[in-house]
Amino acid sequence: MSSLRPAQLGPIVGHTTDTTSRIWIRGAAGDEGADVNAHRRTVGVIAITHENDRRPRKKRVYYFRLRREYDRTGTFTLGEEVGLKPADNRPVPLKPNTHYTVRVGTLHIDDPSPELDSMPHDALAERLPDAMVWFNDLERLDPELSEASFTTFPAVGNEQRPLSLLLGSCRYPGLLWKTRHSDAIFEPLLAEAQGRDGRPPVNMLLMVGDQIYADMLNRHIPLGLADTFEEFQERYHSAFGSRHMRKLLRQVPTYMILDDHEIEDNWHQDRIRRADSRRVFNLAINAYRSYQWVHGPTCYGDRLFYDFACSGYPLFVLDTRTQRHMGDLGDSLRDNHLLGRPSLSEEEPSQLDLLLFWLKQSQQKFGNAPKFIVSASVFAPSPIDARTGREGTDKQKIEWKEDSDSWPAFPNTREAILRTLIEHQIQNVVFLSGDIHCSNVAEIAFSGFADAEKIRAFSIVSSALYWPFPFADGEPSAYVHDSKAEGQEDSFEFSADGKVCKMDYRAWNFTQEDNFCRIDVDPASHHIQVTTFSNKGQILEAGGWFGLPGRPIQSQLKLAAW
Repeated sequence: MSSLRPAQLGPIVGHTTDTTSRIWIRGAAGDEGADVNAHRRTVGVIAITHENDRRPRKKRVYYFRLRREYDRTGTFTLGEEVGLKPADNRPVPLKPNTHYTVRVGTLHIDDPSPELDSMPHDALAERLPDAMVWFNDLERLDPELSEASFTTFPAVGNEQRPLSLLLGSCRYPGLLWKTRHSDAIFEPLLAEAQGRDGRPPVNMLLMVGDQIYADMLNRHIPLGLADTFEEFQERYHSAFGSRHMRKLLRQVPTYMILDDHEIEDNWHQDRIRRADSRRVFNLAINAYRSYQWVHGPTCYGDRLFYDFACSGYPLFVLDTRTQRHMGDLGDSLRDNHLLGRPSLSEEEPSQLDLLLFWLKQSQQKFGNAPKFIVSASVFAPSPIDARTGREGTDKQKIEWKEDSDSWPAFPNTREAILRTLIEHQIQNVVFLSGDIHCSNVAEIAFSGFADAEKIRAFSIVSSALYWPFPFADGEPSAYVHDSKAEGQEDSFEFSADGKVCKMDYRAWNFTQEDNFCRIDVDPASHHIQVTTFSNKGQILEAGGWFGLPGRPIQSQLKLAAW
């Protein structure tokens, strides 16, 4: 057995509740700095060292698995799981709204049966000493490589509390000497997460797509294109191992979902028919599950989408990539499905079915409190080129919408969600998105009949964390600002309760600057404040050209009372 070592990557603070927190690491490299060979098992060791900056009354140390099928990564859910040793068989729930500090390390164990994919827990436990022998060794590890800290969510109750979260997406890795630039924004992001300038600490960070760029230039250009597992692995090691990002991920509960660049540009499921794309997809998803998926809630079996709640506000995180289908009806968009093909049986609900059920259930449980739908692809605004009212032939309109790689190409999916909002009077849905390299906020309104007009919905977009080519895409004029304005027409008609209904929206506070957003929910005033920060941590300003004063990019979204 080797001595205790710090993790090669991590720790990452993942899914956190009022009584649990999931901690992720990637096992240490071998003695020569290389990956561990198949003849050794890798085990994680974890302990809570402080609770609200005080020593815990009883020290507890746990072993957990770092599985080879997950690239020697693994998680341990404090407050819920038990360790490998028989003495560790009683989980001890964490306390709500409490700050914890933990230490994590890794061990290598000679494997008597390397041909087995998985050694049984008891067989592995027999080869391990009592976990407590490692407590002092854990504390001697470099804290920059082994220490994580987090605050559990407030206790679950019937009343909504203030909620604060950070939102970001699209971290381009940078090329050559500019790779360090892609890491810079995570330093002020961490400072904001911890609370500053009178603002409280945040509850969580949402990273909504393109955490890595498997295709750094384009899927058609071999340079920088990941098509082996080692290349996907390298992308994650470079991203999650960069100085400021690693420091951030070990101190803030972080939730992730993939977008196209975790696989390849503008990915959709129909490409799987080609052998080369199917191989790349399998490699990409194996890497994604190891480095992003396993430290999330994982509440729908092996599916990548998930839901959770914090401070009395429900969130549903969509997978808009791996179940995205582009139909083969050349004269219609009706065979396109963003959240999986329609279910043929109630026993086999699709992602869309589960989302609609969640919306109805959330309205019943939480009332009019905000309900957050996290979608890497932007729900609103639409690209100018893909707007509903753009003049052209029917064939051209279909091509423009499909080329946009966004929600306008999936009218059935959009209609099903909007119909559910109206027919079940689901209030205050807020879409959180990234992808387009142009942050903005939008207010969504409905017309057609009285019940539809009562419903309020919003969209918040934060993108990109780092994108050095603003001249290439993300121009604000490329997106609809007012769906009713001449030259921007983008009304979306659908039926609800047997009546014709129309969705429109108004978007504002666009910026192409590298940024992240802070979202603060205030239940007392029924407002959400959205503040956009630069890569230096300053509140970004709109305008200010030609020597004129700018104005802070802050938005007050007035929601229906709850």
